[in-house]
Amino acid sequence: SNNVEGGFLFVTTPELDRIFNIEMGQGRFWSPAEYYSGADKMLLGYEVAKELFGALNPIGKEIKMQGRRFEVIGVLAASGDELINPLDFDDAIIVSYNNASRYINLRTSDRWGGTLAVKARAGVSLEQLQDDVRGTIRRERRLRPKEDDNFSMNQMSMVADQLEGFFGALRGVGFIIGFLSILVGGVSVANIMFVSVKERTSLIGVKKALGAKKYVILIEFLIESIILCLIGGLIGLFLVYVITAGISQAIPFNITLDFGNAMIGIVLSAIIGIVSGMVPALLAARLDPVEAMRS
Repeated sequence: SNNVEGGFLFVTTPELDRIFNIEMGQGRFWSPAEYYSGADKMLLGYEVAKELFGALNPIGKEIKMQGRRFEVIGVLAASGDELINPLDFDDAIIVSYNNASRYINLRTSDRWGGTLAVKARAGVSLEQLQDDVRGTIRRERRLRPKEDDNFSMNQMSMVADQLEGFFGALRGVGFIIGFLSILVGGVSVANIMFVSVKERTSLIGVKKALGAKKYVILIEFLIESIILCLIGGLIGLFLVYVITAGISQAIPFNITLDFGNAMIGIVLSAIIGIVSGMVPALLAARLDPVEAMRS
């Protein structure tokens, strides 16, 4: 005697799970014979099945919709707030195209808004897929070469739109943390270089007394500062690689370290080394040889 309101009817073909990454919680999809014969068998979203049957097993039960009786052969796994699937099927009532065409005029596109969902195979670029789909639909609609398309093609970007706000905030926090890290790291490297100059003051005096030019001393300490920062930068990149690899194993999509970002990190590390080591290097280069040897 239970009924449900607020669900939506979804008319589809058997490839639904391959296009939208759908998992079955219970039961199965239509068999080829059931689909092509238009059998009165349907799939239910998780929330619809829960409201109709509660703790009972829905598989094999019958429900009535628009005066017709349907057998429930499958219940989709709960999607909830999952972002991987661009459509929320928790409230869906899913019937096959061949079944719905027996009691719904699916060719009236102005009312029902028919849509083709297409997914590229592995190794096929998005541009190639769009060209193939456009050519196929134009041939089906018998459009001449100079005629404009009488259909629209849209790239699925719901997931990207939903994640953009999250990653925008994450980038803002990352910039703040990165700036503070650069500031603290630069000060730390400068302190290390000041200590290095202090400990090697007498050695610097000996080098200058033997004829070492100011720029030689300057370059020596700058190279040392740059190497320190590059070592720190490479360790940081290694840690980022390990963390992203671990996260990729825990979630259903891959997160990778972009090569361009890695190069930016290395170049930035070298720049920080130059900036942080410049003052200590200048101080070392300007030391008086006699005073330096006496210290």
